[in-house]
Amino acid sequence: MPTGLTQDAGWEIGVSRTLPRTASAVWEFIAGDEGVALWLGSSSLPTEKGSPYRTAGGVEGEIRSYHPGNRIRLTHGSTTVQVTVSPSPQDKAVLRFHEERLANAEAREERRVHWQHVMDRVEAALG
Repeated sequence: MPTGLTQDAGWEIGVSRTLPRTASAVWEFIAGDEGVALWLGSSSLPTEKGSPYRTAGGVEGEIRSYHPGNRIRLTHGSTTVQVTVSPSPQDKAVLRFHEERLANAEAREERRVHWQHVMDRVEAALG
């Protein structure tokens, strides 16, 4: 089976990075309005399961789960995106973006580049 293709979730991509901030600081940013605008393109994000949202670009989705301080899982058009923040040694945090149900290998590569760019912007915003 090709890299990135799963039996259950189709094509998927995950991008992670260890950031020189505490997990709580990274979470506050990612779950806050500025962070949500950066990674999702929405001015705010509901936190209740089943709540709908719409991005500035017109993509619609709904919250699948929201675990404060740890994980947001949501549909994004036809895909599912999960954002997680976990503590790492020396007061650092690991930020992960994972997207599944992508159409094909080309979409996987496009989203890999997208999430790496998002990660660069998050890192810059956190200083």
